[in-house]
Amino acid sequence: MKNTTKYIIGVMSGTSLDGIDIAYIKIGYTNNYTFEILYSTTVSYSTQWKTILKEGFHLSGEALTKLDADYGIHLGNIILNFVTENKITNVDFIASHGHTIFHNPEKNYTLQIGNGPQITAITAVKTICDFRVQDIALGGQGAPLVPIGDELLFSEYDYCLNLGGFVNISFNENGQRIAFDICPVNIVLNHYVSQLDVEYDDKGIIASTGNIDESLLNELNVLPFYNDTKPKSLGYEFIVETIFPMIDKYNLEIRDILRTFVEHVAVQIAKKIDSNSKKTVLVAGGGAYNTFLINRIQSYTKTQLIIPEDTIINYKEALVFALLGFLKDEEQINCLKSVTGANKNHCSGIVFNP
Repeated sequence: MKNTTKYIIGVMSGTSLDGIDIAYIKIGYTNNYTFEILYSTTVSYSTQWKTILKEGFHLSGEALTKLDADYGIHLGNIILNFVTENKITNVDFIASHGHTIFHNPEKNYTLQIGNGPQITAITAVKTICDFRVQDIALGGQGAPLVPIGDELLFSEYDYCLNLGGFVNISFNENGQRIAFDICPVNIVLNHYVSQLDVEYDDKGIIASTGNIDESLLNELNVLPFYNDTKPKSLGYEFIVETIFPMIDKYNLEIRDILRTFVEHVAVQIAKKIDSNSKKTVLVAGGGAYNTFLINRIQSYTKTQLIIPEDTIINYKEALVFALLGFLKDEEQINCLKSVTGANKNHCSGIVFNP
């Protein structure tokens, strides 16, 4: 690939509904990849948008099609405001993940809403999106996609761990990047703590006051998914159909649910890393701020959990989707079969020009 530099707006909306991450990023290639996050912000969802997106899972085809367009318009306006506020004049393209409504690779489908043509029409900037669909068509999981960024931008760490709606991990094994979803995390914690009229459990303080319900913990820890061979990924379907019913039947206090689930997450993460080594783990995603969760993970492992600067914690996924767009724009591989299980490495994403 020729030496090149691009200015990209990366856009990410996670399943935990904590907001839309937007970052203006300079990515360059000269024998290796470099990046600089120039401007970044997170736009919180209104109560109305949170409700709408949560209901997306249950909508009819027509209503979901409208939501796809409406959400694309919403993203387009937010991006346009971001460009205006930061006086950005040079944008090669927008790379948007969209918001996941369905993800069921075993049945050959995934859906990230946030209509690319609407974004392009509003911003007048080329938009690259729909990074997951092609991978599923090629027999892959369509996820996780972030590991290509771990390989090209953060290879100095032994493991890259993301604590978002779901926990996912990536690492290099025998010269190949391996990655998979471990378990849910913020999507479950935020669901239950919202019943206390707060958006999230700040630093895990509420969870730290609860008690572990050993029966629930044991039931969670023996879920069949955790013994599935990789590659594997999780979707909201798993939460609704398996996790919520399992937890709710115990009728526990919220703080005890949080305490038990934090322990569950810590146990599952520790099983997936070399816990008896001094290897390094880069931790990103909103869960990196959950001090209690980090401490519980650390209690199970000798590996060094590294919490980076806030910009990386908050915008690593937006950065990586900008990189996915960069690679797509250069017609380079951006999806790894060793990660997703697709039948070949490939260059994924759909391009919409203004």
